[in-house]
Amino acid sequence: MAAASGRVAYVFFREGQLVHWGLSVEASRSPEMASLQAEKWVSFFEPDVVVTEDIRHRSRKGDNTVDLIEALTGVAREAPVNDVTVLRVQRHANKYEEAEALAAHFPDILPWKPLRPRIWESEPRNMIYFEALALAVEVFGGDADPS
Repeated sequence: MAAASGRVAYVFFREGQLVHWGLSVEASRSPEMASLQAEKWVSFFEPDVVVTEDIRHRSRKGDNTVDLIEALTGVAREAPVNDVTVLRVQRHANKYEEAEALAAHFPDILPWKPLRPRIWESEPRNMIYFEALALAVEVFGGDADPS
């Protein structure tokens, strides 16, 4: 699961295959709402592993987003799952190159790959899927397979 300004998202894998992804704008309104949404996702999908970003050491996220990530991590810690937090490692020049590489490896999500915005535009809403996907890949490698 991942959080950014104005959105919280997840990606879900089954047997190494990316099978579902989703986001919630409402969940980004408060840590409490993020927790409730994360609990719903965990209850519905029953994952073996939940991966969240480790923001304790370094992060460029704003305070509100940090609070959301902490809420997601708290749900994962309390749920009957393996809770994994990982540092967000930048392996590409920018988020858009990272999204391109991830979409090439996981072609089902290609239609959601965001285009680079103009300098005055906000980050595309769909970028959050690729942040969540990058966290999963950091843990499980290119297969993102927890089994």
